[in-house]
Amino acid sequence: MNNTKRRMDLVLLPIVLLAAFLNGYGIWNDQYANSYYTTAVGSMLSNFHNFFYASLDSAGSVTVDKPPVVFWIQTAFAYVFGLHGWSVILPQVLAGIGSVLLIYFMVKPTYGLAAARISALAMATVPVVAAVSRTNNIDSMLVFTLLLGSWFLFKGSKQGSTWRILVAFGLIGVAFNMKMLQAYMILPAFYLFYLLAFQAKWRRKIILLIGSTAVLAVVSLSWAVTVDSIPEDERPYIGSSETNSVMELAFGYNGLARLTGQQNTAGNAGMPNGMGQGNNRGNRGDLSSGPNQTDSGVPGAGQDVNAPDNDNMNGSNGLNAMGGMNGPNGNFPNGQMPNDMEMPNGRNFGGGMGGMFGTGEKGPLRLFQTELSGQASWLLPVVLLGCIALFAGLRRRNITSKHKEALFWMTWLLPVAAFFSVAGFFHQYYLIMLAPPIAALTGAGFVAMWKSYRDRDGWQAWLLPVSVLLTTLFGWYIMQAYNDTIGAGWSISELIAGILVTVILVVMLRRTHRLKQGFIITGFMVMLIGPIYWAFTPITYGGNSMIPAAGPTGSNGMFGGTGMGMPMVSGAGNTEMPTMGGRGGMGNRNEEVDTATLNYLKEHNTGETYLFATTDYNQAAPYIIDEKAAVITLGGFSGSDPVYTTDELEQLVKSGQVKYFMVGGMGGRGGNSEISDWIKEHGTEIPTSEWQTGTDSESTDNGDTGNRTGFGFGGQTTLYEVKL
Repeated sequence: MNNTKRRMDLVLLPIVLLAAFLNGYGIWNDQYANSYYTTAVGSMLSNFHNFFYASLDSAGSVTVDKPPVVFWIQTAFAYVFGLHGWSVILPQVLAGIGSVLLIYFMVKPTYGLAAARISALAMATVPVVAAVSRTNNIDSMLVFTLLLGSWFLFKGSKQGSTWRILVAFGLIGVAFNMKMLQAYMILPAFYLFYLLAFQAKWRRKIILLIGSTAVLAVVSLSWAVTVDSIPEDERPYIGSSETNSVMELAFGYNGLARLTGQQNTAGNAGMPNGMGQGNNRGNRGDLSSGPNQTDSGVPGAGQDVNAPDNDNMNGSNGLNAMGGMNGPNGNFPNGQMPNDMEMPNGRNFGGGMGGMFGTGEKGPLRLFQTELSGQASWLLPVVLLGCIALFAGLRRRNITSKHKEALFWMTWLLPVAAFFSVAGFFHQYYLIMLAPPIAALTGAGFVAMWKSYRDRDGWQAWLLPVSVLLTTLFGWYIMQAYNDTIGAGWSISELIAGILVTVILVVMLRRTHRLKQGFIITGFMVMLIGPIYWAFTPITYGGNSMIPAAGPTGSNGMFGGTGMGMPMVSGAGNTEMPTMGGRGGMGNRNEEVDTATLNYLKEHNTGETYLFATTDYNQAAPYIIDEKAAVITLGGFSGSDPVYTTDELEQLVKSGQVKYFMVGGMGGRGGNSEISDWIKEHGTEIPTSEWQTGTDSESTDNGDTGNRTGFGFGGQTTLYEVKL
């Protein structure tokens, strides 16, 4: 018992509680979380076909744009606790806490207790970690899996354990099935550390490395190869792919395109009016046997909603087809986006607004720019000087475990930082990939500087006070850009405190004083003023589950740093100006179940399998999530995936599977003109007064057309009944 008590670190407990609070407080208020993913979970609960493929809709017609492993986990939680926003967020909350613990246990054996505590606290307070872990986006679970693999790598290398090394590389393969090539960003660190640290003869070492790489490849590609080998008419369309292929999605849209910025153009590339490639579609399995009917006689399963990783905001032609952005209605002057922006087909989207999606301008200092620095960069100065302290005494024949592990974290940090410095397309919250190496090197490096300072070790003794000064100056630089929002007190306080502690540390450098250690700890806590404040901002200012980001102005959403007014056209042609970006901006827009719509569709359902089909997944989301209704989405997230042909729609109607179609929504972003034209040609428009709750913002005076302006660009929503 006494030995157990001695092994317990009571300092770790408040750090874990802090991480739990930052990650989990208030998640019960997030009704739909990221509705794109929550909708998929709702659909996955309905049957194994949808579960295996991570289908976005009840019909199993199109997948989400990521592999299914995280959604499998979220579906398991939703199965146990029911489908709610908090139940699909909870796995990521636990993953964020788990990452803090893994950092602690990876740093402690080599660098000591103090370094482990510092690293754990740093990991818990990296702002982007807190922002992402309180959503159902994939990245928190991805980082936890990569860290778990790293833990096995460390253990296996120290013990010469074959199976641990195989498990380590296998876990990277699992991570690939979470977010594809992003998982491979740490492979340079894995290979280098294995070669340096694994204790075995070179012959065995090389053979095991080859075997581990084979395990990595097999696990990574298992789901992709399986799905791609299934005939296209027996599985869903692969959402956001250009060729209906998981492999192409992995190495194209979710791979090289991230670096180049050239995004998926499946919905409009080389095709008129937003039409995709007609031959690259499947029939989503056996549509003749849809989900079970509910007691009300309306189709059966499905569940959660909100909005996605939003990587796939392509398909401007789909916008045009539904009347969203151009044309004589004057949504934008001369039909043009403001600031020379285009919808992200991978081209210019940022204009003068800090680059695409608010990620700053490409270059070696990108992570230090205002747009990105607040997410994960606060402690980079202490990391830099800490690494100098760690390697200051390095000799060729004296490479210790400390050096090897520091090289691992540096080889994780530097390639990832380099990628984000030049990448053309990513969101701010992807920077969570920087958090583990920054946290680990902060703990290890700060303790190394601490020892040099304590021992008055020549020039190295100056590294600690210099690191406090530079880090607090950088913290002031980040915060002062937001003085109008948070007041100047925070930035000035950190600056003054940092300078004061630095002066004290310099004065005390050559002296022995019982308060010396206390001032060192104070110096570290002063450096954390900014990160801790930023980590609390998703709670204090509200969060964005679709495109999470830390900071007092919230997620920059689609349009980058400042938030912007976007014209919204009402049914009468009047222009309104909603705010886009920032808190409660584009990312958190949700449709809700319209009771009148639900009742109309139920009452007029004559045995059809699906309640309705829609060109906008956001319209389907609340009905799938809240009502467990079976709904078809016709074009994936962007609306422009070539999921259905007109012949297939005709067959759906003739076979009695669906007769109601909602066209428009989200400013008409979704859909393509051929599909919408077919619906309009063969369908009868239902007057809004019959099926939609009437409000000034939702219906026009003549009652002929419904009009919802809930999503930034505006646009009409019309219900058609199609009988053939």
